[in-house]
Amino acid sequence: MPGEKQTAVKYYVGVDVGSASVRAALVDGSGSVVAHAEQPIQVWEPQPDHYEQSSADIWAACCTVTKQVVRGVDARQIRGLGFDATCSLVVVDKQCQPLAVNCEGQNHRNVIMWMDHRAASQVERINATQHRVQNYVGGAMSVEMEPPKLLWIKENLPESWEKVGYFFDLPDFLSWKATGVTARSLCTVVCKWTYMSDRGWDGSFWKMIGLEDLVKDKYEKIGNLVLSPGEAVGKGLTPEAAKDLGLPEGIAVAASLIDAHAGGLGVIGADVKGHNLPCENQPITSRLAMICGTSSCHMGVSETPIFVPGVWGPYFSAMVPGLWLNEGGQSATGKLIDHVVRGHVSFPELEAKAAASAHSIYTYLNSHLELIKKSLPVGFLTVDLHVWPDFHGNRSPLTDLTLKGMVVGLTLSRGLDELALIYLATIQAIALGTRHILEAMQAAGHDISTLFLCGGLSKNPLFVQMHADITGKPVVLSKEVESVLVGAAILGACASGDFASIQEAMAKMGNIGRVVQPNHEHKRFYDKKYEVFLKLVEHQREYRSIMSSL
Repeated sequence: MPGEKQTAVKYYVGVDVGSASVRAALVDGSGSVVAHAEQPIQVWEPQPDHYEQSSADIWAACCTVTKQVVRGVDARQIRGLGFDATCSLVVVDKQCQPLAVNCEGQNHRNVIMWMDHRAASQVERINATQHRVQNYVGGAMSVEMEPPKLLWIKENLPESWEKVGYFFDLPDFLSWKATGVTARSLCTVVCKWTYMSDRGWDGSFWKMIGLEDLVKDKYEKIGNLVLSPGEAVGKGLTPEAAKDLGLPEGIAVAASLIDAHAGGLGVIGADVKGHNLPCENQPITSRLAMICGTSSCHMGVSETPIFVPGVWGPYFSAMVPGLWLNEGGQSATGKLIDHVVRGHVSFPELEAKAAASAHSIYTYLNSHLELIKKSLPVGFLTVDLHVWPDFHGNRSPLTDLTLKGMVVGLTLSRGLDELALIYLATIQAIALGTRHILEAMQAAGHDISTLFLCGGLSKNPLFVQMHADITGKPVVLSKEVESVLVGAAILGACASGDFASIQEAMAKMGNIGRVVQPNHEHKRFYDKKYEVFLKLVEHQREYRSIMSSL
């Protein structure tokens, strides 16, 4: 009404650093994305299984996208800033300048990416110690965690090792750049560095694996100030960072999250009343958040610690304060689908036809499957075609990075129909892998009734329906597709003091879009597919055993 005083909308900025791009969003207090921007970042692959990035390139992209989303907004309405990022390792020297993580001495390439598997021999030696910290990573450490990467640097780059000032997980590097404070997030150090929420660092572990020099100076190089996700860092945004980002000096900056955990935060706490879901009137522990992008992560929480063989955790307060987190995962999902589709001989034909129809290649493939299915449900087209999806090793629940991908049922046909079928079989294999992880979690004590999906692959209706049908569980999709960015903004909202807790912000800023129900009439078919799926890995291990006798 004229003359009435209107309350100004409060905004929060979420910044998400993925594997190939940096994204930012301006999010309001109800969780709606008001503005969104994206900027690609560079990845170097100097040799197989080595993936590197540049922290300077990443920070520059963060600045570009943040300036874009806040353009034209009254700075007084922007209340907080939250970061999430992949769990990649950033190395800087004693002057806080980028330090090479490669044999070429290229200092600008100072980030070892999360998916880098160069430290395979190091992680094998670490796991052979059977140190007690391994109980909290599913019984065996992953090559994607930071200790094996640190050991690789010490053993292969001694000159860089001597010059190191700090090792950061990428989410912590971003909060440091924004505030000048070297605080670490409980999320990163607990999930990827072996820090214990109740006991801190375990010096005996670092000494046992040959990294005793990290214990010096009270763990300064890897972090001796640890904050809960969403807690305000230092005095907020520094003048220099404020200028770089186009934000007001001093606004609250939150302790960060790993990207998958931010996605979990953005979806898992949503109000589900009125959607006829089995998790309604049940605790949040009945939900599993799936963050599906280049790789996939499966996040389940519990009130007491649950030890799941082959699944990371339990981690206390690493995502939702006061709850234990277990994290399953698949190392290549979106990347695997792209690899299979783009590597097929009929990909040029697919690309041309998709462009002519003004559709994405995946929308076109989904439509093509509908054309060739005849009277069968689409999923049944793969009755004779089966995929084992571990082209980049198995993260969960087998924790075997040496496993390879498998395809059974190939013919001499090379056309678009065959490309569509191998695409479908690959999506089904990823969903069968999710079922494998779910069964391991439930056997250990989790009681999960509903899946909450976010990330790029959640935009693909075939991917979503296959996960519902193959797991037999309903899938909840967010109103905001960019749930990871909403999760990052939730951190900023908490740091600002506008919400009393992460849980309150999750409930108010996480919103349901739609629900996809499983088709229970297809259960028998997918039960049989799952039997074949488990047989594939048995056969792979058998033939590897035979060949190892040479």
